[in-house]
Amino acid sequence: MLIIKNGKIVTEHMILESRDLLIRDELIVAIVSAGSVEAGENDEIIDARGGYVSPGLIDVHSDYIEHMSAPRPSSMMDFSLSLHEFERELIGHGITTMFHSLSIYRKALFSEKPIRNAENVQKFADLIEESHSRRHLVRHRFHARYELDNLERTDELMEYITGKKVHLVSFMDHTPGQGQYRDLEMYRKTLKGYQTLSEAELDDIIKDSQSAKKLTFETIQKIAKVALENGIAVASHDDDTTDKISLIKGLGATISEFPITMEVAREARAQGLHTIAGAPNILLGGSHAGNLSASEAVRDGCIDILCSDYYPAAMLHAVFILHEKYGLGLADMFSLVTINPARAVHMDGITGSIEAGKRADVLIVEKIDNGFPVVTTAIVDGKRVFTTSYR
Repeated sequence: MLIIKNGKIVTEHMILESRDLLIRDELIVAIVSAGSVEAGENDEIIDARGGYVSPGLIDVHSDYIEHMSAPRPSSMMDFSLSLHEFERELIGHGITTMFHSLSIYRKALFSEKPIRNAENVQKFADLIEESHSRRHLVRHRFHARYELDNLERTDELMEYITGKKVHLVSFMDHTPGQGQYRDLEMYRKTLKGYQTLSEAELDDIIKDSQSAKKLTFETIQKIAKVALENGIAVASHDDDTTDKISLIKGLGATISEFPITMEVAREARAQGLHTIAGAPNILLGGSHAGNLSASEAVRDGCIDILCSDYYPAAMLHAVFILHEKYGLGLADMFSLVTINPARAVHMDGITGSIEAGKRADVLIVEKIDNGFPVVTTAIVDGKRVFTTSYR
């Protein structure tokens, strides 16, 4: 048995002190009064040294693997190397389950990304599937992000779904003038950050994107139906109207990723959808695209999940910023990155909270340097996979 002592145990609704956490094999056994269970000869004791003992973090939306695999447009690293190196980074940030958000799109909006070509998405899908039976540190999952103007690759997506290689499907529409890029001036500014373009060239790019054909409602409905039949959660992306919330719920979607305004986020929660915001938004003090403020939305109660989006370190820091800066309950803030995402992707029966019978995905989080939170121990499936000591 593994016994974690001298920690503050983060449960779904409260933080418990003067308790020990018992783990046997891959499962959580119990939370008991401190010192009430004596360690046996073959038991291992971990001293949490007053740190927080929390569930492992669950990240349901991150495209950071694309950066790890292709740090430059013309530099493609070995994919297996990228995945192994990335998971070493993830575990240091406390992320024990990662949904790699791979894009299936028609055309690059800002700069060409070969990593998003069909053959490379296929390689990654296969690699993620293989990781389950190979030596690994964290749980790898495939979040398929499908762009609605991509009319050519629906068969590819359906094969991933029916082949049980996808664990979350989201529908995206990055057409300028709506959604994330409803502010065309912000869109122009973003494009200029990636490329040197004249105003005429910008106009042509916008016109091409706005005139592109998109999947029919019937096709989207068919994809969503097959996903749901295979137990896969369906999400919508960058919802910008309350009417769209009603539309996507009618498709069977249960997740609204990055709702654009507070009004839309509130409507999504009112209709029973999970709502996701990016943790980097918390660190930056607002959206990089000028949309919803995640900290304001969490305080309002209309965001119930945080993801790393493009910066894995942000998840743990966002939890403590929301608690320390805004006075929100720490257990509730941990829920934004643990049990709430677990529920959204149908994993809450096995992980996401510290409960007897669940998989032992557990972190020890300590504070250094005037309250800077760091993961000093990470346990996945009952195995200690990461330990570090600050000197």
